[in-house]
Amino acid sequence: MKSSLVAGLTHTCRWQVDAGRTIGFMGEDARVYSTPALIYDLEVTCRDLLLQHSDAGEDSVGTRVEIDHMAPTLLGQWVEITVTITEVKGKAVSFSFTARDSLDAIGKGVHSRFVVGVEQTRGRLLAKAEKVKAAG
Repeated sequence: MKSSLVAGLTHTCRWQVDAGRTIGFMGEDARVYSTPALIYDLEVTCRDLLLQHSDAGEDSVGTRVEIDHMAPTLLGQWVEITVTITEVKGKAVSFSFTARDSLDAIGKGVHSRFVVGVEQTRGRLLAKAEKVKAAG
């Protein structure tokens, strides 16, 4: 991690709400932005900010999400997610976030990520895959 990774940094991403980001169980005319899509887009927005302040071979993984999804966003609208780093404690990074569409504040909450070495993480995952294979 670079020394530029500090509390107070912010980043905003805008996402177009396409069919893949919506729920469909209430029918085609009632498709709205899903909470799992909001969480995914939040994680990507946080990761994008971290990558701007990461060293080569580093990435991050999500460790916690606390979210209030407060209003619906219709298929075809956009959503803007703004994240702010609230704490950097070693490799643990905490964020607050807000989300809005063209009319409403639609979400808020907190997210935590952990900076990891890509190759070390890959090694741990491959070792776990071998254990699963041996147990299965």
